[in-house]
Amino acid sequence: MLAVLAESPDSGIIDYGDTTVLHKNQDAVVLEYLDFYKQSSDSNQNELKYLVFDSKFTNYENLRKLDENNVNFITIRRRGKNIIDEIIHIPKGDWSTVRVACAGNKTRVLKVHERIEFLKGYGKEIREIIITGHGREKPAIIITNDQDIKVEKVIRKYCHRWLVEKTISEKIEFFHLNRLSSSMVIKVDFDLTMSILAHNLYRILAIETVKYSQLTAEKLFVKMISNSGTVSINNDQIELTLKKKRYLPLFLEMMEKYNNQSYPWLFNKKLIFKAATTL
Repeated sequence: MLAVLAESPDSGIIDYGDTTVLHKNQDAVVLEYLDFYKQSSDSNQNELKYLVFDSKFTNYENLRKLDENNVNFITIRRRGKNIIDEIIHIPKGDWSTVRVACAGNKTRVLKVHERIEFLKGYGKEIREIIITGHGREKPAIIITNDQDIKVEKVIRKYCHRWLVEKTISEKIEFFHLNRLSSSMVIKVDFDLTMSILAHNLYRILAIETVKYSQLTAEKLFVKMISNSGTVSINNDQIELTLKKKRYLPLFLEMMEKYNNQSYPWLFNKKLIFKAATTL
């Protein structure tokens, strides 16, 4: 099964998913996403500014179409043997050193070589940044049509792509995305849709808790969702009295602002979350 996911790097919300990708048209998925984004965007303020993706996601001809649509992109150029040999013979004086911010207020020192190259298939020159010292045997070759952004920011932006892969890994481990309910396409599509919905609900919960916005869905489940208690239903509200737990006060504080909200799918009743007085 081929599938595509698009994730906002700021919120971690997945805003696009498709399981109908075929091998023969997989290079055109990026243009389909661009059409989807234009149709779903309500104003120019929400205009698509950047796309970051893997080298195998699309071809160079479609990169040119993104450029013609004024969409900045960052991706990796495919490394052939001739390109690797050429990079090896770049003079040492043509390399520079940059410090890139990492997690935990740390920085990483990388060697980079920046140049403008004509890219066959793309049909014109493009900005190319060659990186070594990143922990891999072969150099990474980043290409982008953004000529103004600093090298450090280009590298940081591309690193955000790994967040999508981390999300997919989380879906496999916690939501069991690799254990599909059926081989039928319609059910596979439903499985992915429900997994995206569950992921986004957990991301909203994480964003609401502020201090724990970086927690994974699994950790949020253990700390806040996995609990028991009693349910009381009356004419106008439903009370959920939850057993005491370390993170329960934080959860109750967050849910307090929803106490006066009625839910049509619960016959317009209110949901009230409370803490049990005993264990």
